[in-house]
Amino acid sequence: MHEEHTTTQTATRPSPPAAAKPGFFEKLTNWELWPGWVLYVTLAPFWLYYVVRARSFWFFTASNPTIPFGGYEGETKTDVYKQLPKDCYPRTVLNKPGEAFDTVKRRVADAGFQYPFIVKPDIGRKGLLFRKLDTEAQLEEYHHYCPMDYLVQDLVDQPMELGVFYVRHPSKQTGQITGIILREALEVWGDGQTTLRELIVRHPQAGKRAEEMCRKHEDLLDWAPADRERYVLSYAINRSRGARLRNLSHEADAELTAFFDKLSLHSGAFYWGRYDVKCHSIADLKQGKNYAILEYNGAGASPSHIYHCGMSLWQAYSVILFHWKLLFEVSKWNNDHGVPYWPFWKGLRYLRTVNRHLDLLDQYD
Repeated sequence: MHEEHTTTQTATRPSPPAAAKPGFFEKLTNWELWPGWVLYVTLAPFWLYYVVRARSFWFFTASNPTIPFGGYEGETKTDVYKQLPKDCYPRTVLNKPGEAFDTVKRRVADAGFQYPFIVKPDIGRKGLLFRKLDTEAQLEEYHHYCPMDYLVQDLVDQPMELGVFYVRHPSKQTGQITGIILREALEVWGDGQTTLRELIVRHPQAGKRAEEMCRKHEDLLDWAPADRERYVLSYAINRSRGARLRNLSHEADAELTAFFDKLSLHSGAFYWGRYDVKCHSIADLKQGKNYAILEYNGAGASPSHIYHCGMSLWQAYSVILFHWKLLFEVSKWNNDHGVPYWPFWKGLRYLRTVNRHLDLLDQYD
């Protein structure tokens, strides 16, 4: 199933310049272009150190006690939403594969949804099978195509999408914001002559994944967007989907920390992870208005504020290790106060099940 999008007119930003794909030497010397496992494999001895200290392979499962596996992988979005204040996340309904489409259509209508809106798997990662739908026909196509439980969710119309990494030690009422990123959508800008196919190939980020982008937008590849017309290639705004990241960690202050303290204390058990937030501005977010929490990522969250801000490899490693230290401290304190670590075989069976699900996501995306 290909991705569907609408376009919006603007006159504030030109089409991005063409850029060559990175060569082998650039990929080798620029750590930001490395696959994730290559970046982290060097740090494996540090992770094993915490495994030994905790005497548990799955020590991190105690980090966020009310999320399965500590939120490392496989948690449902609906379960996480139940632990947030009701007015802080987008309107959401859950649908299941195999249901009659009339049932789905009625459920969506009864909830008050209007097109366009977002659909995405209840258990997902990296924006896989994340789509923006504009018509009932697209919803029907998605429903019959998606092989797993999925959400229909309001399309949040706010200009900023932030990833806010927040950690609170369980013994304290106040936490710390350890990083903030601004995610900018993967998009192209028309000039009235260049086709979408050419814009994709020329784009600094989209060109690196041209085959994927052309497949998902195959119906419009010969269309030429108007001059200064913006076309969004992916509404899943994350690095794995080509989004540009900007480090805004300097925006962290006592007022913003207090806002996330309130969210963390609402569930009572969100201690280590990243909030993905749509908001009008950081000033509004500090005041608790004009925002929506899209997701909360627990023990599996990565400190994405290491990217696109000029960090050296050693600085990036320092940030990662700092977060691992905090993860261990939170998990160990919770374990010392009655939160069990998952047994080895339970965790292994869980991961195998989750990986089968995620492999299916990759296949269908």
